[in-house]
Amino acid sequence: MNVPSPARIAAADAPPDAVRRARWAVSLLFFLNGASFCAILPRYPELVESIGLSHTAFGLAVGIGPVGGLIAGLTVAGLMSRYGSARVSVVAQVIASTTHLAVYVSGSWLWLAASLGLAMAADAVTDISMNAHGMRVERRYRRSIMNSYHGWWSLGAVTGGLLGAGSAQIGLALWLQGVLGLVVFGALGAASLRFMLPGHDATERTPSGGPAAGPSAGSAAEVPAEPVPAGFRLAGMSLRALGLVAALGMILVFAGSTEDAGNTWGALFMTSTFEATPFVAGLAFVALQGAQTVGRFTGDFVVDRLGDRLAARMGALVSICGMSVALLMSTPATAVVGFAAAGWGVATLFPAAYRAADDMPGVPHGVGITVVGWFARLGFFVTPPLVGALADALTLRYALWMMPVYALGILLFSGVLSNRPSADATAGRG
Repeated sequence: MNVPSPARIAAADAPPDAVRRARWAVSLLFFLNGASFCAILPRYPELVESIGLSHTAFGLAVGIGPVGGLIAGLTVAGLMSRYGSARVSVVAQVIASTTHLAVYVSGSWLWLAASLGLAMAADAVTDISMNAHGMRVERRYRRSIMNSYHGWWSLGAVTGGLLGAGSAQIGLALWLQGVLGLVVFGALGAASLRFMLPGHDATERTPSGGPAAGPSAGSAAEVPAEPVPAGFRLAGMSLRALGLVAALGMILVFAGSTEDAGNTWGALFMTSTFEATPFVAGLAFVALQGAQTVGRFTGDFVVDRLGDRLAARMGALVSICGMSVALLMSTPATAVVGFAAAGWGVATLFPAAYRAADDMPGVPHGVGITVVGWFARLGFFVTPPLVGALADALTLRYALWMMPVYALGILLFSGVLSNRPSADATAGRG
């Protein structure tokens, strides 16, 4: 009797080259999405000074920006249904890189708010559609790879943050940084399209109880819709399903608010509290995103073995402890460590919530992931003006006590996440 060798078994389980290329194409888009916008963030202090904004006015401008995301996010399910997640995500990312140039050259509060609104609208479409396409590829892999996508986003964010901080340190003109970003990030984004998966976005989805579409799934037919139960429904969902999706969305409200604290206020906190140099000021954001990058690249291993729920709760506790210590014993070093703890703490939450929403029974294709993404934009809309107002009333150091509060919110809603480890992981598969 011939027993297949481990190498032959691994080769049989490996996804086809086209699926591997699609994974790298989606990873590149995540990287570009993070790098393109986050290169702006270390330049925020210059924009605030050049326009002459208070913390409240700046927070309001940043908070109004996500209104564009809230509006555009509602259109993504329809766009993906008509054009496919691959095309929608790439086109929206090129548009986002274009609107980022407008942010760099903002000369007034109105211009800044409007350009951020356009940028957030394009980003919302890219965010939801590239996650949807990433889920297609994950189903072909038959194991968790979503955290690695978001790891590439975080790596892009760190890269962009370092580029922005370095550009600020050497005095590179804002408009020139914007032009360079448009050319480089836009061209790479457009090039990724040819390597993404062909066919309808529902190709890899399976009926309830059916076998998962594996790496060998070829041109599978579109999965028939699940039976629609009687009773009141909104956007094709029952009230129970809507409540579960909303709870997943609330997790992203708090996770997104934690990220925003580092993105929007990290450099300003370091500058106003410690009079840090531009490069050191940018390290608060880089620390948050750097730790988040590590957490995301290791996150697939963790959630395959612990489940999304336990991973979320452990991360929330780390975030609470890290930021509390940083704000109680505030020095540049403890601040950087605190922001890093917060970034690591929320590392797995976006992939976990998107996956749960996209796989939820009774939720139409594309709707769950769109609604959850919309909630995330709601957090980006609400929290910057709130933190800005608290900063003007108290100081930014006290305003950032909202970060441990966000972690408590994650603990409150984490029960809606799955706590089942991956079947492949428990069976010993890599």
